[in-house]
Amino acid sequence: MNRREFLRISALTAGLTILPLCTEVFAERYMVQVNRYRIPVPNLPPQFNGFTIVHLTDLHYGLVSQSFVRNVVNQANSIKRDVIVCTGDFVHHRNSDREINGVWPILSELQAPLGVYSVLGNHDHWAGADRSFYWLHRTGQNLRHKARSFKRDGKRLWIAGNGDLWEDHRSFDQILRNVPREDCRIVLAHNPDSADTDFFERIDLMISGHTHGGQVYIPFYGTPPYLPVQNMNYTFGLKTSKKGLPVFISKGVGWGDFPVRFNCPPEIAVLELVSSKGKPQKVYDNHHDSG
Repeated sequence: MNRREFLRISALTAGLTILPLCTEVFAERYMVQVNRYRIPVPNLPPQFNGFTIVHLTDLHYGLVSQSFVRNVVNQANSIKRDVIVCTGDFVHHRNSDREINGVWPILSELQAPLGVYSVLGNHDHWAGADRSFYWLHRTGQNLRHKARSFKRDGKRLWIAGNGDLWEDHRSFDQILRNVPREDCRIVLAHNPDSADTDFFERIDLMISGHTHGGQVYIPFYGTPPYLPVQNMNYTFGLKTSKKGLPVFISKGVGWGDFPVRFNCPPEIAVLELVSSKGKPQKVYDNHHDSG
């Protein structure tokens, strides 16, 4: 083999090696998975064993298309569920009522037997807080700075919503002040760093997004190269805050300024709640069909 043939074969081999990797990096962002998690929740009444929450977050419409969002909404509506919760960043660009008005009519099609409940993320405020508030109210999904209870056989489960940590955070003590202490309390907050803020009220589970799981997850490397949070433990899945609070963080549906995902596909998270009197146990993750 002469030098020219060697270089040609080497280049071909390198191309065949790199091409699948590049395809994975740029194509994975469209491969939305339905991932099921079994979440042990302290203080969950046995009557709510199996209560199922479908969680959507970080769609970033404006980077993703309307058809992409519609497919995600249709998938969410097809899953057996009690409620759907959404934790913000529905749009991406700043000062864009057009994006807000483009995505919310599709989000208004979300349905669940016990309701759909949403809070806003930082991008929703940056796009236009007033218009985002308008659609929260119009769709009936508004849980920002509010709490909603569900009752089964005399026992109650509460879901409460906070504002975005960077834009309109409110103390959890204030949000939960009218929620009986003996009842189970689940809170929605876009940014998982909210779990490390100052508060005294007990929270049994926080559901968040914001991180996109880091978008790029390199096996054996540890923390993803980029996470937009202070607490670098908040990547994805079920984590424990500095206060001992269980925090579930979704990988999200869309992506941010970097249009890549690697070993961190977008997800619709399905949370099945189970009673637990001890510390949170392992999260069980089953991958279903991509959309």
